[in-house]
Amino acid sequence: MNLISLKTEGKIWIRLALVSGCVVFADQSTKYIIKINLSLHNNIIVIEKFFNITHIMNPGGAFGFLATQSPEIRKFIFLFLSSIVVFFVLWFYKKTALNFVFFSYGLALIFGGAIGNLIDRFRYGNVLDFLDFYIGSAHWPAFNVADSAISIGMCILIYHILFNKIKDI
Repeated sequence: MNLISLKTEGKIWIRLALVSGCVVFADQSTKYIIKINLSLHNNIIVIEKFFNITHIMNPGGAFGFLATQSPEIRKFIFLFLSSIVVFFVLWFYKKTALNFVFFSYGLALIFGGAIGNLIDRFRYGNVLDFLDFYIGSAHWPAFNVADSAISIGMCILIYHILFNKIKDI
């Protein structure tokens, strides 16, 4: 490897560290603020009949997936799956970041979100969610900054797949 390729290689890892680091920092900071200022299951009405900040500990995955399973099964499955996702995203990032910059930002968002939620799983066995959108009695499942980053990253990934932007991988 020559000096130019090492510099370029370094830049892609700095991009990943900055983007995913910002996601993890924002995620963990907001969760900490919620944890110390709002008791579990309490809420703050932000926009009447539309948006609350509600302290919830989600034992399941997205949309409460596997929430009714035993804690041991959930812990194994989520820690195992999250770890696989983290390594897959890192591998895919290394393979694509140099030639697909926008795509790499999406992967970095997914990586940061996965790490943010993985930290919660290790610390609490659950994920702290607090963004609660609803209309009347119809609630969108509560989520957090990490979930938002993962969702945005997935939209970027889907865009690239749908419009065949990553055909030469």
